[in-house]
Amino acid sequence: MKTFQSRLDINPKKPVRKNLLVTVGRATDVPEGRGATVELADGKELALYNVGGEFYAIENFCPHRGAPLADGELHGSAVRCDWHGWRFDVRNGRCLTKPDSTVETYEVRIEDGSIKILI
Repeated sequence: MKTFQSRLDINPKKPVRKNLLVTVGRATDVPEGRGATVELADGKELALYNVGGEFYAIENFCPHRGAPLADGELHGSAVRCDWHGWRFDVRNGRCLTKPDSTVETYEVRIEDGSIKILI
């Protein structure tokens, strides 16, 4: 029986956890209700969102077909994948379309106006 291998398992741009706090920009760079692609120094990527003044970071690629989630539309705390409509809660990474799918989440801290993400 052939099984579906998630993009989470094969995504070469998924950051490796290092327990490292990385400064990625200023809080004023990401307007409320918007998302942004964060490219890390090693070429890995995250999607960063401002939901009502709270910041959340998730893996940038949809596990369905690898679409960049930072490009999706944000409605409240849910981002919709542009390619096939899968929706994810950016606060916890849960897929609202297919409950057995998730994306990784990363802790975000705002310190002196700077956005820092724990990788």
